[in-house]
Amino acid sequence: MTSKKQRVFRFAPSPNGYLHLGHAYSALLNFDLARECGGRFLLRIEDIDRGRARPEFEAAIYEDLAWLGFDWERPVRRQSEHFDDYARALERLDEMGLIYACDCKRSDIARATAAQAYWPRDPDGSPIYPGTCRTKPRRSAREVRAKGGVAMRLDMRLASTLIGQGLAWREFGDVSPSLRAQRSNPESLANVWMASSAAPPRNDGEATVIAADPAQWGDVVLARKDTPASYHIAVVVDDALQGVTDVVRGKDLFEATSLHRLLQHLLDLPAPNYLHHDLIMDEKGEKLAKSVASTALRALRTQGWTPADVRRRIGS
Repeated sequence: MTSKKQRVFRFAPSPNGYLHLGHAYSALLNFDLARECGGRFLLRIEDIDRGRARPEFEAAIYEDLAWLGFDWERPVRRQSEHFDDYARALERLDEMGLIYACDCKRSDIARATAAQAYWPRDPDGSPIYPGTCRTKPRRSAREVRAKGGVAMRLDMRLASTLIGQGLAWREFGDVSPSLRAQRSNPESLANVWMASSAAPPRNDGEATVIAADPAQWGDVVLARKDTPASYHIAVVVDDALQGVTDVVRGKDLFEATSLHRLLQHLLDLPAPNYLHHDLIMDEKGEKLAKSVASTALRALRTQGWTPADVRRRIGS
């Protein structure tokens, strides 16, 4: 009898601030889905940005999640302990001729793009990189890693020629009508999850096949001057090495999935199922974020909140 693959979910916060209700919602959704389908729940610490990561924030993550009633597998994967994994991925892309060194500053890019009446921007609102360093003499990823001082960018035009047609992902979250028009052979969510021996994350949704559009990101940075890998390269490598089958995260990362699918294809990594959930908003209708000092879970706890209060507030 063929054994059925166990589903693997993960919650991957960055220790650059205290967790808030938005984090609690994402963590609880992953935890509950894993429990419902008899799957695994992993906690990953995304501390690749050593300039912003703090030990006290990491300790607070463990404390807050334990307070909410979580349990997770040990040891916890910490990105700062796996730079070699990301270096190997970058070297593979380098061997394919797909990345190049870039020493441009943000001010350089701003000047180059400001000269045009209109310049396209990526989904995050930043100007698409104009390709200034694309034709400069090549420096290998290994050399850049050893010497530092420059970033490594993906040559999107060349990468796009290698993916062919049909690069897509299966989305189980709610998507806009315009994206639903891209559905190809829609499958019942329940049937898809039953075929994978897992419970569906929702009872009223369908799997939507979303056509990936990585070109909208331009020549994205995959390694920064002061950090050996970007979020994008680290997250696809981590998910593959940890056997993550289901990526459940906020809608603010929906567009990044196109880029992640491209990197998975180029690196021959498996494609997980995706579910991009709604974001928890504050009273002004803005998403909660560490950068704007949204009320932290630890502060709510000192105000007398219980884990049940948190679940009621986020509708979990």
